[in-house]
Amino acid sequence: MKKFFPAYVRVPLIFFIVFALMEYFIDSGHKPAFVKFPMVSLFLFVFLFILVAIEITLSAVNRVMYQLLTPEEKAQKELEESLSLKESAWFKNLMHKLTKTEPIEKEGDLLMDHDYDGIKELDNNLPPWWVYLFYICIIFGVIYVVRYDVLGADDQEMELKKEMAQAKIDVEEYMKTAPDLMDEKTVVLLTDEASLAAGKEIFTTNCAACHRADAGGQIGPNLTDDRWILGGGIKNLFHTITNGGRDGKGMIAWKGTLKPKEIQKVASYILSLQGSNPKDPKEPEGEVWVDDSAPKTDAAAATTKDTTEVKK
Repeated sequence: MKKFFPAYVRVPLIFFIVFALMEYFIDSGHKPAFVKFPMVSLFLFVFLFILVAIEITLSAVNRVMYQLLTPEEKAQKELEESLSLKESAWFKNLMHKLTKTEPIEKEGDLLMDHDYDGIKELDNNLPPWWVYLFYICIIFGVIYVVRYDVLGADDQEMELKKEMAQAKIDVEEYMKTAPDLMDEKTVVLLTDEASLAAGKEIFTTNCAACHRADAGGQIGPNLTDDRWILGGGIKNLFHTITNGGRDGKGMIAWKGTLKPKEIQKVASYILSLQGSNPKDPKEPEGEVWVDDSAPKTDAAAATTKDTTEVKK
């Protein structure tokens, strides 16, 4: 890899790949991941700093090792380098500006008077790249403190709380319309032909054996009159089909066989058969059910109808 990708290509490429992976795997919403998660970005910058430091160290080690070679080995190495990819001149100039390194021949001018058991010290200046990075860290720290401690921007804990609250709202909205999360509180009556046709098919397959194909009642009660054992309406009917009828002698619970959307369709189909007057229906069972949510005029009409039937 080093042969085909020099350091000035390799380091930015690795840095770009890491940021791209962070952007891909972290759900940051509308903001870029490196903006929404500054601490992660800081870690990646430190990671880049380590990579750059490694590259510079390796380059320095290579220069030192080169000085230790014999003239014949140097000639052989130069021949090999001439046959391989060479670093461009602008990169060498850039590295010199970033490091400000002195040639090894001039290190004698940099020696200080300090001598620790034969170990001497060079009076080198800090590399410009290190100084620049130090200044960047100071600027980042000032911006961070001003933004979060002075201006009161949302920190990660507050962002989490807001996202959790929004997620709760989204889940509640989803459950209102999600077909497989429907219950008797959220179910609504279906009236379109496609849903009723699907409900009829479900009824014929699963319910006709007890209620007859025309819902006139056989083992189970008549479903076409206005009397209900466990209450009428889409919500009560959905609950009864889902959880079963009366204990010991009622209908089984269908929640393990039919999905909520299928139960909604078959319940809507059954309610569409109200007043169909099948031939030889089973005797009415239960009580007349009045929808409390319906307009009062409808409830009064239903009560009048019940009174008239009793008089007959």
